[in-house]
Amino acid sequence: MRTRITELLGIRYPIFQAAMSWASSSAPLVIAVSNAGGLGVLAAGPLRPEAFRAALDEISRGTQKPFGVNVPLNNPRAGELLEIAHAARIPVMVASQGGSREHLARFRAVGTKWLHVVASLEHARKAEAAGVDALVVDGAEAGGHPPPAQVSTLVLVRRVARSVKLPIVASGGVADGAGIAALLALGADAVQLGTRFIATPEANVHDNYKKAILAATVEDTTLVGPRALPVRLLKNALSSKFHELEPAPAKALYEEASLKKAALEGDVEWGKVEAGQSAGLVEDIVPAAQLFQRLVQEFEEARARLAAL
Repeated sequence: MRTRITELLGIRYPIFQAAMSWASSSAPLVIAVSNAGGLGVLAAGPLRPEAFRAALDEISRGTQKPFGVNVPLNNPRAGELLEIAHAARIPVMVASQGGSREHLARFRAVGTKWLHVVASLEHARKAEAAGVDALVVDGAEAGGHPPPAQVSTLVLVRRVARSVKLPIVASGGVADGAGIAALLALGADAVQLGTRFIATPEANVHDNYKKAILAATVEDTTLVGPRALPVRLLKNALSSKFHELEPAPAKALYEEASLKKAALEGDVEWGKVEAGQSAGLVEDIVPAAQLFQRLVQEFEEARARLAAL
């Protein structure tokens, strides 16, 4: 499976595990995916500097394969996190929520490949102009922060692929190998899965969170928060209350609630259970390495089916 992304990053398969706060903010999931031949991505956003250093050390001991680190550039600790990542000479940076231009030269000097997460054609063109190595394109189905304009992955990835020359990692709405095949057919060079990897033993979230993913249907997510930066999460008491309130009380409720409450404490009613629409396609909890092998097999089956048409 050779694509521009596999050649750029030195990975065997064009499959990414998405950076998910708490779920992939520790080493085990990242190690498992990278060792399987994909790109595991550490979500550095929630981590304090000492915990970030410890996670990087554990990953470097657990795999010799490429891995990625996500740093939200609007994070109050972004500067310190970037310094730690630079000193560690991480193989791949998957940056989000900010501009990359000022950071590229020093990371390139230590051999880091820089990918940037975008959710619109405008931001894709800006990232390309800034000089990043590749794009991660998030569609509306994705968990966490999907595009405010709510353009589907199917449409947005195709639009970006027709408009920029950079390699593209497509993200949003995928939980199996057939979805991977579909997005590669659209012109993506790799595909990123997030919600599917939450349902693994290695994901660092409470069992209640994983069970909520398994119980969800494709209709069980909703958007809450400000229109400019909405969050997709599973419907629960929090989301229902949010939609009942007038704007000012709803804003206060949103700011009071947290992902940590759901991910680490297991409160899946009043915590932010961030998940994509692909939760409705997740039916079991399996080790990440086993899941990865399944994804590759499903992709090959999808490719064979298309070749036979």
